[in-house]
Amino acid sequence: MCEMFSRNLVAKLSLGALLAALCVLPACSIDANDKSADGEKHVDIKSPLGDLHVSEQADIRDAGLTLYPGAKPAPKDDSDDKKSANVNLSLPGFSLKVVAAEFLSDDAPDKIIGYYNKELQKYGKPIQCHSGWNGGHVNVNSDSKDDLSKPVSCKSDGSSDSVELKVGTEGNQHLVSVKPIGKGSRFALVYVRMHTGKDETI
Repeated sequence: MCEMFSRNLVAKLSLGALLAALCVLPACSIDANDKSADGEKHVDIKSPLGDLHVSEQADIRDAGLTLYPGAKPAPKDDSDDKKSANVNLSLPGFSLKVVAAEFLSDDAPDKIIGYYNKELQKYGKPIQCHSGWNGGHVNVNSDSKDDLSKPVSCKSDGSSDSVELKVGTEGNQHLVSVKPIGKGSRFALVYVRMHTGKDETI
């Protein structure tokens, strides 16, 4: 099966189905603030079934990456369009971590790509994919637990002006997506780690 983890999708699940699934027992505790002290929304759920933390604030250092010099956070397009997220989900036999954020730079895409192509090499040899801009969506192909250890691959390869750099495995990957905006660039930095089994840790 193919599961798509996007910032918006995870946020909706956390506030809906995951909220219900985690809080069926009396020992469940919920801390849900519309806005924290730093102005960002967050949700924390702890229950015997598992824990969930969702925040709009993503420290890209948690993704094991540095921010391109001079880049600035991308503004929201509308009230529901989140441009960063930090998600930690821990359930028996399953764990998921997602760190994602979008940025703007005055530099051309080639410079962004060159910078992150070099940085991603600490995690392996990056591959370069050409596809439509996905804003940091990550497709994880996981028909079985073994699929999570397969190297990342390009889902489609076309003539789009958007470029993705990917490195790692289906279950533990770094992704940088870049597209031109005028004379500058818009880019997304994403880290996804998924684990199944009894020894999961995040």
